[in-house]
Amino acid sequence: MFQPIQFRPEVEALVRFVEETPPEEIVEATYAKLRDGLPVRDILAANALAVVRSTELPSQHHGGPLHPICGVHAVHEVSRRLPGESGYLPVLQHTALCNNHVHSPTMGPYLMPAIEPMPGNPGGVRSYHISDAELAEGVSREALDAEDEVQATLGAFHKSLRALEPASAEHYFVWLLDRLSPGEALDQLLPLAIARNGHDDHNFIYPVYTARAVGHIGHEWAPVLFRPAVRYQARRASRLIRNGYDFADVEKLIEEYGLLDRDIPERSNAGETETIGELGMSMGRRLNYLDNIEPMAKALADGLSFEGAGEALSVGAAAAYVSTSYGNPMDSHLHTGTNNRRFLLRCPGVGKRNRILALLTGFTGPEVLLAERMLNWHDHLDDGLTASLPHLGEGALLDAIVESVEGQPWLDWRKIGVAMTTAPDSVKHTVALARQYAELGYDAGKYFERFAEIACRDDFTEMHSLKHFQAIADEYETTREPFRWLHMVAAAKSAAIIHLGREHGIYQQAKELLAA
Repeated sequence: MFQPIQFRPEVEALVRFVEETPPEEIVEATYAKLRDGLPVRDILAANALAVVRSTELPSQHHGGPLHPICGVHAVHEVSRRLPGESGYLPVLQHTALCNNHVHSPTMGPYLMPAIEPMPGNPGGVRSYHISDAELAEGVSREALDAEDEVQATLGAFHKSLRALEPASAEHYFVWLLDRLSPGEALDQLLPLAIARNGHDDHNFIYPVYTARAVGHIGHEWAPVLFRPAVRYQARRASRLIRNGYDFADVEKLIEEYGLLDRDIPERSNAGETETIGELGMSMGRRLNYLDNIEPMAKALADGLSFEGAGEALSVGAAAAYVSTSYGNPMDSHLHTGTNNRRFLLRCPGVGKRNRILALLTGFTGPEVLLAERMLNWHDHLDDGLTASLPHLGEGALLDAIVESVEGQPWLDWRKIGVAMTTAPDSVKHTVALARQYAELGYDAGKYFERFAEIACRDDFTEMHSLKHFQAIADEYETTREPFRWLHMVAAAKSAAIIHLGREHGIYQQAKELLAA
């Protein structure tokens, strides 16, 4: 019998607050709760549970729970970065977005049903014989039965994904969550997620960001948050653009270079710095992004560590991003895709094959490939870019960068279409100032704090500005010094592009509340 999913009373009350508060009241009402001491983690959990429970997963990747869940990591981290009540800004944006989606007629009405976890071998029929030797070694029949049941459920889960049976897949995955580690559970979603990255970047990004969201708000919510991510995989894949990319060719590279048989080091060291820089910058300068697949495979075969390969991918992604005049405010997928791939490299329980394939597919997403047609700003990577700029002190230069961001001309994204937007030449000046700031060795903490606040202004892109900022900040922290400037410049370019549209209504309301 159908029953809607419900939570324990104190959580249910907060989830209903997110679901039921009128959109015109949600920002002020949420601010009042935060001001009165509601922990950020609690409202983030309520936001996530509300948007998962009460919005329908759309056929494409805009609307519903996808982007709000993908935004949890960024909101959590930006809230911690900003001082005082400024830390409420990303939270208010997130709550307003989740509330908006719940109230949108294009995403509901929808109510997630409660389900029972279901094993793939419900009859308890053992698929193999327990030998006397196994019993003699002290292996209990119960333990072997339990392992057999897990294996049967894994098989049933993957079969249901391939058969496009989302309801069955949900039941099986929820059952597995109690029997696998978080990384092992995520690993079960990765084969399809990575294989379909070339159809839509969100096939990969969504399940990985879901795992990160669960890590922030509590693993008790994994059986709820993962259900739409599972359904997203158990659907017919449609290619956003025809990109001439065949995932089978990537799989062949694993065999050609013998990557599964090689002992690839886990951790990087100072001796890899030159290799990381050469590989990363060459990837960032290539005019055909798909030509970056094989060089990554070769680098791993030649001895580059997993950690070093992830860092090279990060350098390449940042270099590629600052080399293009593409002005799409949602053009965040080079950084967010890379950041999630590096998360997988550090995640216990994720298998070797999936980690390798994740690295090889870093430049294959269709939204990443959209930028190829505007790769005309390669001079941003050249030495001497800042030679003609006057010298300014740290505070004055940071103010000049922010002034350059805020002074960008207004563009009507709704009329132009975000995918058709080209960044004006004025963004090049912002980039040059940001590079000067990095070259002078000025305080990165102050720099990223200012850009964190700017990222909180956007309420048009379903949190792409916040996700992009946080991915850049994460990558800055995990990239060695010779290449960190690329991420600082990327943050400035992203901020300048976000300011082109100036859809900041929620931010303005929030600032008025904070100033009262």
